[in-house]
Amino acid sequence: MNKLQAMEVFVQVVDAGGFTRAAENMKLPKATVSTLIQSLETSLAVKLLHRTTRHVSVTADGAAYYERCLRILSDVREAEESLSRTRLSPSGRLRVDAPTGLASDVIVPALPDFFQRYPDIQLELGCSDRPVDLVEEGVDCAIRGGALGDSSLIARRVGILHFVTCASPAYLERYGRPAHPNDLLRHRCVNYFSARTGKIFDWDFTRDGERVQVALPGSIALNDSNAYTAAGLAGLGIVQMANFMMEPMIKDGRFELILDGWITDPLPVHVVYPQNRHLSAKVRVFVEWVAELFSNHPGMRLPKAPPRAPSFEVAL
Repeated sequence: MNKLQAMEVFVQVVDAGGFTRAAENMKLPKATVSTLIQSLETSLAVKLLHRTTRHVSVTADGAAYYERCLRILSDVREAEESLSRTRLSPSGRLRVDAPTGLASDVIVPALPDFFQRYPDIQLELGCSDRPVDLVEEGVDCAIRGGALGDSSLIARRVGILHFVTCASPAYLERYGRPAHPNDLLRHRCVNYFSARTGKIFDWDFTRDGERVQVALPGSIALNDSNAYTAAGLAGLGIVQMANFMMEPMIKDGRFELILDGWITDPLPVHVVYPQNRHLSAKVRVFVEWVAELFSNHPGMRLPKAPPRAPSFEVAL
């Protein structure tokens, strides 16, 4: 038995909550995972896991061993990377999750630069506006906008989002142009709802010390940024979206800015990863690359003072 491999498999089973998910994450046959755990328990002469047909949980001995495994595996990886860092490029499979709009409009167009720098990394980029469970789904790191609700994650702030309120020319021709946020109550608006809670988000506006927050009427609510933008283009209502997505469509006339002078609360953007995982070389270079990418983007640079972070998710 390869003891280090068995320890890695054990950590994956505990993190994933089962043999099947751990086998998928490690791209190993489930039988191999099961055999390694059994061999490890035999070698240690203790039961590490409670197994049922539906659930796997860690024993008291297993919990203590799990913590030791994390430290040992982290030390091994750090030792290997410290030796190879100066002569080898980071390599291997890297799983990242990012909001749809941010991925398609900012990250993907810049990836040729990333692969030129790190040609030995195989990137798997999940693109969706739903929050993912990094441990359960085997994701190395994720890019998230808005306040962070999961305190178990380590986060690095890498950018900030500003939002604009827009409507298609066809909508404005038919329904007119609101002059004040309260006028939105007499308009159609395209709402955005949380994929996690189903909650429809209110819109906020500030100008010259006046602050307005409105729950908006509308016949449609979406939770995907591409579909949300498409609804606005179709004239279904007024939309509020991240500036980096809307700017090209404002320039070519597909959208028009409304409520000039009213601003919305900016939202921070973080890269997050589980705190019980060592920040490997491939994750580290990706985080640094994203931070550099966003710092050079005119619509996402961090301000000198941190923004207020409203506690809701956003369509990116």
